[in-house]
Amino acid sequence: MSIMLDKKPEREKRPAPITVAVAGNPNSGKTSIFNNLTGSNQQVGNWPGVTVTKKEGRLLMGSTKARIVDLPGIYSLGAYSEDEMVARDYILSGEPDVIIDVVDAGNIERNLYLTTQILEAGGNIVIALNMLDEARKQNIHIDIPALAERLGVPVVPTVARLQQGMKELVEAVWEASRTSKPKPFRIYYGELIESELEVLEELVKTVPELTARLHPRYVAVKLLEDEDWLHKKIETLDADTRERLMTAARDSISRLKMHYGDDLDSALIEQRYRFIADLLKGVVIRSEDKKEKDTVSEAIDRVVLNRYLGIPVFLFVMFGMFQATFTLGAPLSDIIETFFAWLGGWVAGGINNLLVSSLVVDAVIGGVGSVLVFVPPICLLFLIISLLEDSGYMARAAYIMDRFMQNLGLHGRSFIPLLIGFGCNVPAVMAARTLENKGDRLTTILIAPLMSCAARLPVYVLFVGIFFTAYQGLAVLSLYLLGIVLAIIAAHLFKKFLFKGEEAPFILEIPPYRIPTLKTALLHMWQRGSQFLKKAGTIIFAAVVLVWAMSNLPWGVEYASRDSLMGMMGGWLAPVFEPLGFGTWQAASALIFGLLAKEIVVGTLAVVYGAGEAGLAAAISSVFTPLSAFSFMVMVLVYSPCVATIAAIRRETDSRGWTAFAIGYSLVLGWVLAFVIYQGGKLLGLA
Repeated sequence: MSIMLDKKPEREKRPAPITVAVAGNPNSGKTSIFNNLTGSNQQVGNWPGVTVTKKEGRLLMGSTKARIVDLPGIYSLGAYSEDEMVARDYILSGEPDVIIDVVDAGNIERNLYLTTQILEAGGNIVIALNMLDEARKQNIHIDIPALAERLGVPVVPTVARLQQGMKELVEAVWEASRTSKPKPFRIYYGELIESELEVLEELVKTVPELTARLHPRYVAVKLLEDEDWLHKKIETLDADTRERLMTAARDSISRLKMHYGDDLDSALIEQRYRFIADLLKGVVIRSEDKKEKDTVSEAIDRVVLNRYLGIPVFLFVMFGMFQATFTLGAPLSDIIETFFAWLGGWVAGGINNLLVSSLVVDAVIGGVGSVLVFVPPICLLFLIISLLEDSGYMARAAYIMDRFMQNLGLHGRSFIPLLIGFGCNVPAVMAARTLENKGDRLTTILIAPLMSCAARLPVYVLFVGIFFTAYQGLAVLSLYLLGIVLAIIAAHLFKKFLFKGEEAPFILEIPPYRIPTLKTALLHMWQRGSQFLKKAGTIIFAAVVLVWAMSNLPWGVEYASRDSLMGMMGGWLAPVFEPLGFGTWQAASALIFGLLAKEIVVGTLAVVYGAGEAGLAAAISSVFTPLSAFSFMVMVLVYSPCVATIAAIRRETDSRGWTAFAIGYSLVLGWVLAFVIYQGGKLLGLA
């Protein structure tokens, strides 16, 4: 993305590239600002050595190239979870030339706590005072020039969702990148603490290894707070310096505890908030209405967060999401299906070699095309989820389910990965890093794959469209709810028998309702949907070609027959699935290749039946019944996580044992559940 600046840099030499970090509290609009600045010029990966997602983008400011890094949301530089530590370490590393500190104008006191810590550390920051429109609705008025003067840094008013203030923000960042190191920022901590800080600061100044990137006073404060990350830095120093620092720190803490007791940390925090309160006097003015007004948000929350209505409303929203996915996606899917059917016929007529024709038509067009048909409903699902997230409803859904789960003795945060898992199980597993308790973290990792990710949706859409045409939204909703219920039951059992111990409290910030912007929602949809398309062009393509090859080998056998390698492999496993209602070698083969990626289940069925787009539904309807079809979908829902999720579990747990357990218990649970559904249905006369 390129943003033109009114003031252009000197032309004598091309400015060196700069690095800009985007930091801020969760729900402050930080990611919206990142998206506005970088647009589609983004890359997603992992931070070195950890599984925390790393988002980077590029921005051209005049002739200056900027690398923009979106940090995980944090409330302070005191870090506990892995994503918080990543944000803290990057801020303190000195790598960012400028830090955009995104501050929610409606919660300015709390947000400035992080700001003051970054300034104490010596960060070169530009404040993006965001959500000013919402602050005004709350009758909050902020004197922005006065705030900038008191903090000594640029403050740019922004409304990220409307892309307001972006040009001014970029100009401020460019100017800040050209300034020298910012002046030391000091918070007065009281006479007793200041006397100790003075001693420690003078000592720290003699240790250049600690002051190369951080202000000496900040290091002195962290010595009093007994920070682990600072201890690790001190451990790398020579023995004499290490001993002098640690002895001085212990003596200062001991003297202060004679006055504050065990509340020294609380005293430091209290002084920071007192400093912020004094700083904002005359800067932030709140107009109080004498009459209590019932805002629209409060009226909605009385229903949405109601103890009795909250869960029914959540179920209704989920049902509406799936129904809209089918209703709006079906016409687009039909167009794609018609195109691939025409393309297959056209290609078949132009290739004389039967083997090559089969490869192109049956494998590439039939296999990959059968998966691409489901791009519209998958993208629509991502779009609706993005709109629900940006509106503030998803946080409320987590709050509602937290109360329900706590009644079962479970940790409330266990529901967060369940929501994330609607998109993909890999980030759902990674979401466990936010949990401090090891038992809670392992429990979350083990239940996350039970959620219906987008990769399973093509299977649902295919079978539901054939057997449950009158109840498509309801049928898919039942599968999603089944995954949630199974995850809750499994979590309860794991916590009871495997991971006994105290639970950390569940703290969740409820953001205000916001009107989502279509551009942001479409960008999120593209970011998620493009991963599906990339998978279709790589993993799924390779898998269906392999399925096609195994369906033709050994040479001379009839294509996709029981005597082919594919038929033999599927036939060996088919008896295992006979009691579940789908004991065919084709279904068994599809489940085997579904271990690579769940979308491949559909591609495999299309290849082994050799039916093409038009004939796949007919082939399936001749083999399955509504009951066996539902049993098959349940098996796809529950049985082993895909290879990517298994790899994520292995990385997060750092244990082969827990990885094997995750695979094993889901395989057994999937088989047993599908067995109960099919055999129970037969007893009830539903077969």
